[in-house]
Amino acid sequence: MTDHTQLQPQAVPQAAPPRNGLGTAGFVLGLLGLVFSPIPIVGVIAWPLAVLGLILSAVGIARVRAGKATNKGLSIAGVVVSVLGLLVSILWVVVIGKAIGDVNEQATQHHTITYEVSGDAKAVDIEYSTFDRNTILINTEVAAAVPWTKTVEATGFLAGAQFTATAGPDGGSVGCKVVVDGKEAKTATAAGPGASASCTGF
Repeated sequence: MTDHTQLQPQAVPQAAPPRNGLGTAGFVLGLLGLVFSPIPIVGVIAWPLAVLGLILSAVGIARVRAGKATNKGLSIAGVVVSVLGLLVSILWVVVIGKAIGDVNEQATQHHTITYEVSGDAKAVDIEYSTFDRNTILINTEVAAAVPWTKTVEATGFLAGAQFTATAGPDGGSVGCKVVVDGKEAKTATAAGPGASASCTGF
């Protein structure tokens, strides 16, 4: 007796598609974090991007090891760029923190400033700065006798301070010197009627 029963073909189970999305997203976010990290102000968004990129890239590597993903290289690259982005962000925090500390230190630093005028001019017109907290005042002495000296106290920045000595119509030589905290900061000389020695910008 012949069996006419036909054998039915069995369906072959299909392999699950690779789950590469998180590893790829981690690389993209890490790369964006690295790009933004050195940019002042904008760099603040690099922190969350780099952290999230590192997490997603690590998950991507875990999926590769479990056989659920195939983008091992891209996931590893995501970890690398995310870590680099974090390092650059940390470096910026250190640099900016130091800069702020230096500015604050300079803003509260006390200075002793000595102005000196020398030369053989008989009468010299002098302009020099004094300091009242954050305000710079310009003082004038007309036809001052030489040698001349003045010591003032200042706190904070000295930017914008002025010191000039101008010979009178009879001419002669005139020199100016600024000493800040015991160290010579600037000197200049001039000669002739109306000649001006400028020590501004010390």
